[in-house]
Amino acid sequence: MKKKIGIHWFRNDLRINDNPSLNYLSRNYDNILGVFIFDEINANPKLGSASKVWLNYSLEYLKKQLNGNLIVFKGEPKECLDELIHFFDAREISWNRCYEPWIIKRDKKLKIYLNEKIKVNSFNGSLLWEPWEILKNDKTPYKVFTPFYKRGCLSAANPRIPKSEKINFFDHNFRVTNISDLDLLENKMWENEILSQWRVGEDSSNEIMKSFFQNGVQNYSEGRNFPNKKNVSRLSPYLHWGQVSPNSIWYEVNSLKNLKHDDLEVFKSELGWREFAYYLLYHFPYIQRKNLKSNFDNFQWIDDSSSFKKWSQGLTGIPIVDAGMRELWQTGYMHNRPRMIVSSFLVKNLLIHWKRGEEWFWDCLFDADAASNSASWQWVAGTGTDSTPYFRIFNPVTQGQKFDPTGEYIRKYVPELKNLPIKFLFSPWECPNEILKNINLKLGKDYPHPIVDLKESRQRALSTYEQLRMNK
Repeated sequence: MKKKIGIHWFRNDLRINDNPSLNYLSRNYDNILGVFIFDEINANPKLGSASKVWLNYSLEYLKKQLNGNLIVFKGEPKECLDELIHFFDAREISWNRCYEPWIIKRDKKLKIYLNEKIKVNSFNGSLLWEPWEILKNDKTPYKVFTPFYKRGCLSAANPRIPKSEKINFFDHNFRVTNISDLDLLENKMWENEILSQWRVGEDSSNEIMKSFFQNGVQNYSEGRNFPNKKNVSRLSPYLHWGQVSPNSIWYEVNSLKNLKHDDLEVFKSELGWREFAYYLLYHFPYIQRKNLKSNFDNFQWIDDSSSFKKWSQGLTGIPIVDAGMRELWQTGYMHNRPRMIVSSFLVKNLLIHWKRGEEWFWDCLFDADAASNSASWQWVAGTGTDSTPYFRIFNPVTQGQKFDPTGEYIRKYVPELKNLPIKFLFSPWECPNEILKNINLKLGKDYPHPIVDLKESRQRALSTYEQLRMNK
């Protein structure tokens, strides 16, 4: 026999379908209360600016899905949930787990407190495999992706099959906190710009997923490296905010007919990399703030605020780097290939600490993810597990020539170079003055000179990394 009211606490699972916590409550309760709590008291780090924009409009969308019955709080979760439990005489509360260290710590204390008053349950609604379930034979965590994914994940039980049930959300008369009262929006002009190319919400995520699997996943294994092609899903913000589950994506791509094996496996392995990032965050919770390889604590990073500012503004004088950084600022997103190029340029050509880049991405990305962001930056810097070799330094000129061969991506985000012949588009400093004059482009005025010499900065990085290696 069903009980009356159960509470679902929405967190990074802003969806109705394939939501394990909601499914559980729907089987046991006549009515469900949906609540979201904006907790800046415990948050560490606090949400970045782009994340706040996405969250604001996602909550508005979710509220419409619930016919206005989403209860929104701002404050300490213990106090907010106490108020709800007493007001509605609720019998149980459940949520889908998050894996950020500060949330794990908070939830552990909260469960102990709530269990004295009410039944509490939590579920996995964000990952394909729980990080504590995938271990080596000696019961220690993996530190290298390939064995983690192939021997750990793929040899484990299959991921949970997506499932959706009818949810009856309670039509209540509880006091309402307006989403606008969360003060998530700060810079209207910038917010409107970065959101203009996106549609938030669960329905949009499903449309984008279906469109990608119909039109973009073919030739994914090769095409994903080209920022001007349509071979990436752009699902990362929806995955981060839980507007689509990784399980839905996993089984949807598995069901595709006539998809080349390489495209299928490479796409699934990208979901595997997301799992690996959360795995590292769970087993090494200091990954956001400290080097995983402690010998890098003595690395001689350069504190160069001027160069960092030019990098963050897309004014380095290196076209493919500037295109990536401007895409980030203008859209709240950056294609993965430019992400690798701009991060390599910051930590190796400029020798600026990876943490500064991680913090900038955290503030500017819609898909700013504590796990993937920190793991990716440490991978590029060489400070993490399974990292890129120290001597691998992306040459942004050859990277641009290889992955933006027509110059479409650079011309889109660095329009001041749109009239440059393709021969010089990736290295405008090599363009003869006569050609620059004919297209009315003055380097140093209309577009900056490079802030570093690529050859010299590469050698400087190699020497600095080699010195650290020798002092190991």
